[in-house]
Amino acid sequence: MQILMILGLLAAVLLLFAYVSYHREIREARERIANGSQLVLTRCGPMEVAFAGSGLPVLVVHGAGGGYDQGLDFGQDLAKQGFRIIAVSRFGYLRTPLPKDASSSAQADVYACLLDTLGIGKVAIIGASAGAPSAMQFALRHPDRCSALVLLVPAAYVPRAGGAPSLKTPAWTQLLFDTALKSDFLFWAAIRFARPTVSQSILATPLSVIDNASNEEKARVDMMMQHILPVSPRRQGLLNDAKVTSTLGRYELERISVPTLAISAADDLFGTFDGARYTADHIPNARFIGYPTGGHLWVGHNKEVVREIGAFIRRQ
Repeated sequence: MQILMILGLLAAVLLLFAYVSYHREIREARERIANGSQLVLTRCGPMEVAFAGSGLPVLVVHGAGGGYDQGLDFGQDLAKQGFRIIAVSRFGYLRTPLPKDASSSAQADVYACLLDTLGIGKVAIIGASAGAPSAMQFALRHPDRCSALVLLVPAAYVPRAGGAPSLKTPAWTQLLFDTALKSDFLFWAAIRFARPTVSQSILATPLSVIDNASNEEKARVDMMMQHILPVSPRRQGLLNDAKVTSTLGRYELERISVPTLAISAADDLFGTFDGARYTADHIPNARFIGYPTGGHLWVGHNKEVVREIGAFIRRQ
């Protein structure tokens, strides 16, 4: 009886600790996204945006589970190279509403409207992961506003036998999408108590790659994971991304006239390597950089990737 009482007390203490920790961390996460951005009213609708640095303008379009904050996380290193980072929240993410037409082409048109409102004539655009379709549409639909196109581990079409989807879905991804990614608390618990599963399923990066990475790269991975919180104001965007990426068709790649750079890693568990290479092969004069390892977060190559992207944009 005494043992049961002690075990019950320990369980109560652990639950209290989890309760206090969760509420502290989710409050900090909500405060983080509430600061540093602004809602810009364009003629195409509102869009959340944040800025960093000064110099050549670069529009950073985040991937699934992101928002303007994910764009800033990546863009900070480019800002240090002398670029003006314009990080947006796509449809359904954070303060950018999900319109009736939430297609990639509609999203691309809002980018152009945003530039009009900001008084910017032309930008280089970086589309990461699920942000790549709208970045490609921007280059197709508004080539006069686009100086360069960078596709980073892109969600992109590749022909597959039997009409299989262009992107792969790791074993636990759908389960986490249907559970942890519906709830701030469940996702918080997942990254606290099932971090390896989240790393492979949501970040689509092999554990061995993360385990062998530098401390700096491990910290970047942790930040990417942590900054998915709070997940609730990103849920509509995640659902829309799932719809868009699961039905990706082939764009008119041969009509993309702007200089293009595509980057991916062969062990990306979402399978973006083949799509990135296929896209680069069919866009005139595009360049492809492929790494044998690195996963969906290009772990171990971030400094080189930032350097390559910065040099590529400057050359245009």
